[in-house]
Amino acid sequence: MVTIDVPAFYRDWAARSGDVIDAAAGRGPDSLEDVRLAYRRFFQDCFPAPDGVTFTPVYADGVAAESAVPADAVPGRHLVYLHGGAYLVGDPPGYRGLTGEFARRLRARVLVPDYRLAPEAVFPAALDDAVRAYRWLLEQGAAPENVVFAGDSAGGAMAVSVLVAARDQGLPLPAASIAVSPWANLEHTGATMFTLDGVDPSVNRAGLRRAADVFLGSAPPNSPPASPVFADTRGLPPVLIQVGGHEVMLSDAVRLAAKLAEDAVAVRLDVAPGMGHVWHLLASHLPAADRAVADAVAFAEAHLPAA
Repeated sequence: MVTIDVPAFYRDWAARSGDVIDAAAGRGPDSLEDVRLAYRRFFQDCFPAPDGVTFTPVYADGVAAESAVPADAVPGRHLVYLHGGAYLVGDPPGYRGLTGEFARRLRARVLVPDYRLAPEAVFPAALDDAVRAYRWLLEQGAAPENVVFAGDSAGGAMAVSVLVAARDQGLPLPAASIAVSPWANLEHTGATMFTLDGVDPSVNRAGLRRAADVFLGSAPPNSPPASPVFADTRGLPPVLIQVGGHEVMLSDAVRLAAKLAEDAVAVRLDVAPGMGHVWHLLASHLPAADRAVADAVAFAEAHLPAA
């Protein structure tokens, strides 16, 4: 049963995202610091942290991060979660509702890097921080076969791009990765960028283009680390892509799945009809969100050693 006003949530989220983009571009009436704080509080109010999960700040080789640990964590089991926010907004405290849900259901220690945001730190700062946090996790003794990556939106793209960067740096790769509503193509050329513009309840092509301009700095939008649809993904571990049927990002998620398949990566694409961007946030409020999180957890468990 739906226990939250889903259309109202998406309208509010869209408005707040627009405020962030305006402030990041220096065009809004409020400071970027203020709109980021308001964004965090909005997420915390909508999606409070679940009971039974402890959240602790950590520093991963200089990268600020947060660890979410359920009371019944499986020893040695880890999830690295990369939050969304168009590389402009978002942080671990604002994502405790979702990261705590993953921690609880997967019974894993969840590391959430508080990667640097644009415009203060443009591409590839976020990606560099995420790779650095993963390297730190391995240095702490985490076995790569006991690690799964996940992320949503910008973090969903990085859930693939970080693995490419880790491979290129000679790091052992994790067991699997989960890309939720990935912002996988910053050229925004997928068909649904046009056909679902105005249908997607929270994201539109114009806003994404403005956010990408702030994030990319002088880098081209087809740079493979920023847009993994253009990356050489050979040798990556299995990837699950989950995307909503009403998302402007749908076509580019399909394109990302095709690129992974062409590169002989085991990939599964799940399209949820009628769902909007990162509907997983609505777990415990919306049955489709509960199913999506459960599917993601089952995928992770299928690639991790038995508990």
